[in-house]
Amino acid sequence: MEKTVDYYMNLPYTIELLQDPGEGWFVRVKELRGCMSEGDTAEEAITMIREAMQLWLEVALEEGIPIPEPRPEEDYSGKFVVRVPRSLHRELVEHAESEGVSLNQYINVVLARAVGRYGPAGPAAEQEPGWPGLKPTARQTLVAAELTEHR
Repeated sequence: MEKTVDYYMNLPYTIELLQDPGEGWFVRVKELRGCMSEGDTAEEAITMIREAMQLWLEVALEEGIPIPEPRPEEDYSGKFVVRVPRSLHRELVEHAESEGVSLNQYINVVLARAVGRYGPAGPAAEQEPGWPGLKPTARQTLVAAELTEHR
């Protein structure tokens, strides 16, 4: 079966919508690198991203570019094993204890911040990638998606 634009448009892609107070809304499709848009309202941004998706998919199909499909949540167990040096393990435990939380809770928050789920992802999210007038939320998303070389 040859996959069409309609096939892809009906898949449950992850649409990330971020409000930039006073500036409007930034929206992107997480799985489709570079597929993003903006709007003055959330509704306008969603309409714009659907149009951007359609164009992105059309070009990818015409050019033979592989199109990633969203992965279902059941592909992820929520558990993984990470080996770390003993010194880092000790530091993590000490930080968790100082915050009065379990090591698991502490690592959850640290990882969520690192991927930008809670608050800024760090100094890289605040640096200007070279596009004057780019909204801060859009800049942070571009940096997080590694769509700019400035980190």
